[in-house]
Amino acid sequence: MTDHNQPSLGWSREELARRVAVDIPDGSYVNLGIGLPERVARFVPEGREVIYHTENGLLGMGPPPAKGQEDPELINAGKKMVTAIAGASFFHQADSFAMIRGQHIDICVLGAMQISEKGDLANWSTGAPGDIPSVGGAMDLVAGVKTIYVITQHCTKTGEPKLVENCLYPLTGKSVVNRIYSDLAVIEVTPQGFRLVELAPGVTIDDVRRRTAAKLLPPG
Repeated sequence: MTDHNQPSLGWSREELARRVAVDIPDGSYVNLGIGLPERVARFVPEGREVIYHTENGLLGMGPPPAKGQEDPELINAGKKMVTAIAGASFFHQADSFAMIRGQHIDICVLGAMQISEKGDLANWSTGAPGDIPSVGGAMDLVAGVKTIYVITQHCTKTGEPKLVENCLYPLTGKSVVNRIYSDLAVIEVTPQGFRLVELAPGVTIDDVRRRTAAKLLPPG
């Protein structure tokens, strides 16, 4: 478990969202999950065009509105107010899910409760009594989107690793995650398991291994 008396390591939430945005290719159609993934919309690298999709029926979602510029009728799937870029399109939710299920979205960025070394994702319920399920569109997204990125803190608030050999929580999808962006590192999911791609500043591979409940392969 993490020692909470130690100084915090790695990227802040804003830095982490910016790091994910760097890896989204020009011209991509991207869906952002609720919570931390929503922050990625703030960081489109200069010179790139990224078209953000939200499953409640908007293609061309912009960053959060400036204070005083909010439109309560312009929201994302998490019911948070957003903006629309020039040329944005609004459509029925059924059409939005047809886009997802028809594999017309290139990348989806989701949060996670657990990710297994096989790329299984659990992000909707712990399965505990009284835990209210909130599936949303995640199961459709992991089944229909071409590439799945996960953005998450490496450990829970109590210090338990989120990257594990096998998920203990109900699954959103099996073998669906391609890459994980945590506050400590960027990690690829490969047929051999988790493989380190990049460390956050000030973080060592041993720091990541101590906080990962599965084998972590070195870059290569």
